[in-house]
Amino acid sequence: MKKLKLKRELGLFEATFYGIGIILGAGIYALIGEAAGIAGNSVWLSFAIGAVIALFTGLSYAELSTMFPKAAAEYVYVRKASGSRFWAFLIGWLIVFTGIVSAATVALGFAGYFQGLLGFLFLDFLSKGAAIIVVALALIAILSFVNFLGIKESSKFNILFTLVEAIGLVLVIILAFNFYGKVNYFETPGGLKGIFSAAALIFFAYIGFEDIANIAEETKNPKKIIPKAFILAIAITTILYIFTAVSTVSLANWKELGEVANPLAFAASKSFLGEHANYLISFIALFATTNTVLIILIVTSRMMYGMAKEKSLPEELGLVHEKTRTPWLAVIAVMALSMVFVFFGDISLVASITSLGAFICFTAVNLSLIWLRYNMPKVKRSFRVPGNIGNYPVVAFLGVFFCLFMIFQFEWNLILFGVLVVAVGAVVFEIFIRKLKRFSG
Repeated sequence: MKKLKLKRELGLFEATFYGIGIILGAGIYALIGEAAGIAGNSVWLSFAIGAVIALFTGLSYAELSTMFPKAAAEYVYVRKASGSRFWAFLIGWLIVFTGIVSAATVALGFAGYFQGLLGFLFLDFLSKGAAIIVVALALIAILSFVNFLGIKESSKFNILFTLVEAIGLVLVIILAFNFYGKVNYFETPGGLKGIFSAAALIFFAYIGFEDIANIAEETKNPKKIIPKAFILAIAITTILYIFTAVSTVSLANWKELGEVANPLAFAASKSFLGEHANYLISFIALFATTNTVLIILIVTSRMMYGMAKEKSLPEELGLVHEKTRTPWLAVIAVMALSMVFVFFGDISLVASITSLGAFICFTAVNLSLIWLRYNMPKVKRSFRVPGNIGNYPVVAFLGVFFCLFMIFQFEWNLILFGVLVVAVGAVVFEIFIRKLKRFSG
């Protein structure tokens, strides 16, 4: 059977918007209120801290992506650095798990917004809870079909929805113009601890920049485009996030923001537009949650595809459809597993779990760059992380330090849950993956 490859369709514009699209999503629309309740008016500092950590790690991804422009990026980096399929599998396992759970949870968030704005129309015969599940399942099915159609089609969808999301944030910023300077932007109920705790939570709003690396096999000239896309996506979203955070606490009291389910819409309703702004932002949130689900489905399916190609998952998951040139079995697998998790979900809890998983993965990626600087010094790098002492990447070290620091900002029950997920991955590897006939080679 002829082995087909993914189709290279994306340029710098599409790759950058891809990154912006996954970063600008449900996180900022759903979590800024809870973060404000923890950090107070200083919540913008929490976003700034998240941006710094994202930038440190993003630069490491940028260099590694020019060395190994592959799907399943994190798996490949850890595999090359450690020489171990086991450790690489655990990182891939963690990314796939958090991706599947996140897609299901954000889909439920979409269904909640849908219910609040439009009711359930043709689903009136169902209870509210059942209708929310049906809408979430339908969204995952539709977006999985878009994912299957091709990366170019998915990219067009992403660009459109990203523009709508960005317009929503810009609208909040504009509505706050007359309110700037009316509060103390350094007021915080929990001091530095509160600011860092909020940063650990809202880091979910930054997660996605790393996924630019996973579309390397579908990008034209990835060694040049991927590093630029990393930097541009993080820079653009950071500016929007900080201005949005300042605007939100300017419009509404941080205590109230911490108690509402739709914080951006609530803040906008305090402007001269009143409830009209509330409905408008809530409508835009539908686009934000939809786009987030789409890109999570894309990224998670590419991780499965890449791991299958590396012989760490059944080879069927690495099959590419002849017409659409997408990993169709991986797309179906991610869709089915995400649908299972639709029956669970609390977005703030899942955001914390996802952020914790991301910090663990980012620690591994930064360590991989440090190790590979010495183990593979002759591998061509069209981009190198700046700020080095000899061959030692100081930025990657700072990435490791801050990621480890942020891990311990979570409650211990969440940390233990993360350990449990990794332990289950280890068991799956030992019982099933090692038994794959081709894996023994």
